[in-house]
Amino acid sequence: MAISVVRICRYPVKGLSAEDLERVMLTAGQCLPHDRRFALAHAATHFDPTRPEWLPKTSFLMLMRDEQLAQLRTHFDEQSGYFTIERDGHMLLKAEMTDPSQRESISAFFAEFLRDSVTGTPRVVEAPGHTFSDAKQKPNSTTYQYVSIVNLASIRALEQVVQVPVDPLRFRANLYIDGVPAWTEFDWVGSELMVGRARLQIVSRIIRCAATTVNPATAERDLNVPTHLQQSFGHGHMGIYGEVVGSGEIVTGDAVLLNETRQLSQVG
Repeated sequence: MAISVVRICRYPVKGLSAEDLERVMLTAGQCLPHDRRFALAHAATHFDPTRPEWLPKTSFLMLMRDEQLAQLRTHFDEQSGYFTIERDGHMLLKAEMTDPSQRESISAFFAEFLRDSVTGTPRVVEAPGHTFSDAKQKPNSTTYQYVSIVNLASIRALEQVVQVPVDPLRFRANLYIDGVPAWTEFDWVGSELMVGRARLQIVSRIIRCAATTVNPATAERDLNVPTHLQQSFGHGHMGIYGEVVGSGEIVTGDAVLLNETRQLSQVG
């Protein structure tokens, strides 16, 4: 069976909902365009956009603690700069996120929405060329701006254990691939993949936190994913991080190759 990309997602605002893409252009040393471009920083968080630095997820609103965020469906239009929030099909807010003067309405919305769990008013933060990724820079890597990849076969292996459907969006990956046995992707760490026309160096597995306990459709904490992974498979990982080392376009349905020449279906 050929290995292919079956879904491409980005998350323009850290902790908020996914946006599906049919195609995307990847650039060496960078993550997906506009992925985690913005974050909602806590009132006590210090972030200097003129000297941006990696900060832990606890510095921002996040699903691991603020599961109510999964009740919202958000969208960012990079052409106009407008950001919209919907809930149950109803528009709750529309504001130009790229205009600092309009960000106050976004901050006020989340302060009210999370008034029982958040102290102070969160604020929208961004910095040119910066991404609010959970991943820190890995040894021998030139960046911490990675593309996350999840193997759907590994999710199906988890489903067999928990005996309920597991929404892939729990894992907030950029690329969902299929056509290779469960957990095979862990063997790719240190190897190079050709994904569409882009080249990615696989730098690490992805350890999973309590954010994955939140059902992205219901906003309920209904499945202890980290515990099930550890108890059933002996690890707490789902997915891998890849550093883009060769620019190129990825389109849904594109093939995934190992070391640019061998089909991944031939590995292992």
